[in-house]
Amino acid sequence: MPSSPSERTALLPNGDRRNFSESDGSFLHRTSLIFMAQGEPSYLDSFKFFILGSWINILLVFVPLSIIAHNLDFDAALRFSFSFIAIVPLAALLGTATEQMSLKLGQTLAGLLNASFGNAVEIIVGIAALMQDQLTIVQNSLLGSILSNILLVLGCSFLAAGFKFPESNFQVTAAQTSSSLMTLACITLVIPAAYHSVKSPSGSLFTAPFNTESESISLDHAGYSGLLAISRGTALLLLIVYVAYLYFQLKSHAHLFVAENEAEEPEEQRMSIIAASISLLTVTVITAFCADYLVASIEEVANRYHIPKPFIGLILLPIVGNAAEHVTSIWMALKGQMELTIGICVGSSIQIAAFVIPLLVVIGWISNHELTLFFDNFETITFFASVFLVNTLIQDGKSNYMEGLMLITLYLVIALAFWVS
Repeated sequence: MPSSPSERTALLPNGDRRNFSESDGSFLHRTSLIFMAQGEPSYLDSFKFFILGSWINILLVFVPLSIIAHNLDFDAALRFSFSFIAIVPLAALLGTATEQMSLKLGQTLAGLLNASFGNAVEIIVGIAALMQDQLTIVQNSLLGSILSNILLVLGCSFLAAGFKFPESNFQVTAAQTSSSLMTLACITLVIPAAYHSVKSPSGSLFTAPFNTESESISLDHAGYSGLLAISRGTALLLLIVYVAYLYFQLKSHAHLFVAENEAEEPEEQRMSIIAASISLLTVTVITAFCADYLVASIEEVANRYHIPKPFIGLILLPIVGNAAEHVTSIWMALKGQMELTIGICVGSSIQIAAFVIPLLVVIGWISNHELTLFFDNFETITFFASVFLVNTLIQDGKSNYMEGLMLITLYLVIALAFWVS
């Protein structure tokens, strides 16, 4: 005889086998409900909204055009143009999926997921370049991604939100914690540069830029071994700190990262959580392919139009590779969700500085590729100045268009410096 609701909710004696089986059934039932999307929009409605929800998705036609142009080896200008245009609707779709996930998971976890998916491309490209001993390319592209996120993307987000709202507020404690971790990561790059300047024959802090590999070779064997030891030990410590930061952000102090108005302005959920997750993963993979096609055509276009390669590595490639995060961050800022914006911009930079770069150092250690945390001194100083400005602007928990303009200005100055380098 089936149990009545009152019997199912009553306490059972300790050790009763019915307690285990019913709990297990309840878990399976809850799991099935998640995948069946009960109480949420259906899969058909979810994907219909995802594909047909914006007019900009008409540009998705450039995705197959980009693939065709790459495989048939069209002119570099066409391959570049098709891939660049294809990334625009893909970036918008990433923003849509992230926004729908934030309605169910909260802005903190959604921002972390968006930053993680956005940095997957950097990890894959970084490992591939590392295996080919392209150490300078690895360092330049990753540093460029950090500068792009904390200056250009955050600046554009503050600027866009400033035109819509006189002032935007966000959790100051969470922002300061994130910026402090960025400062720690920045200092860990300054120490190897200082060690190199002391141990190098010239003893000068300002060595010739963009010669990371040759400058490392200029050290004697003992000095270079010390640089490797510092880098690898620091990488392990940074990975531990990053894991602790995730626990701090998602568990022990999660309340600090929750927007005050997150529960006050509920929005209609148009996608189920599983459909949004599938969409986010699929679009991320497609975006990675289009970004690779774009990168493959950039060097040929650069040679034709005489664009400096340091400018390509630190400025142009990160802008293209992080296009999805750029659009998502600005879109969330326009909707007043500054916690999610900062989670994407600063969170993505933290992932690169405290997780991706140390991870590549460890992978290089295991695979016998001597990647260090020593960046060129000019790049290190640039990174330090950028982190200093970001910390200064977000310490009050408020933003406006003027602060956004300051961040963009510094980024343009840095771009100019690498253009003439």
